[in-house]
Amino acid sequence: MASQAAVTRVPQEERTRAMRARLLDATVELLVEKGYAGTSTTLVSERAGVSRGAQLHHFPTKQDLVVAAVRHVTEVRGAELAAAASGLPTGPRRTRAVLQVLGDHFTSPVFTAALELWVAARTDPALLAEVGPLEQEVGRETHRMTVELLGADESRPGVRELVQATLDLVRGLGLANTISDDRRRRTRILDQWAQTLDDQLAPA
Repeated sequence: MASQAAVTRVPQEERTRAMRARLLDATVELLVEKGYAGTSTTLVSERAGVSRGAQLHHFPTKQDLVVAAVRHVTEVRGAELAAAASGLPTGPRRTRAVLQVLGDHFTSPVFTAALELWVAARTDPALLAEVGPLEQEVGRETHRMTVELLGADESRPGVRELVQATLDLVRGLGLANTISDDRRRRTRILDQWAQTLDDQLAPA
């Protein structure tokens, strides 16, 4: 009897996970398209193809939904960055390729969704309590990965600051891209910064 119950329970659990994933993906899409203020639980349920009752059962309020989306966005951002980094070349073009991966990461829809959450969290203490720690976690992991990809030796004076400046640079370029298509300027800046990094990170 117990084994039969387990057999029937697993598909239900899978359906529940799939439904939650659709709701979270729809939330991220709407954050990108309409911003935080324009994202409502009704629009999310419509976009996800989930009944209003089912959506309210899992996420009774917009706050509940957005907090779950914060965690979801964090996981997606980390997975996307790790996947892109796994295919980087070796040799003299590696630094520029690393910057390209970072630049693409900070101009992706997932970054735009995260940015909407940052702005909303600035004046929403409950949301900030969720967004703040996760962003710190993402920041630490992105820094660690950048150090590894660049082969940077942070025991050398100034190298840690160079890595931090690199992340601040690509994040700022990503922010600029939300206003207008900034690819040409971004390419020129990253080309120059790659040369700077190669010069500064070269073994003494």
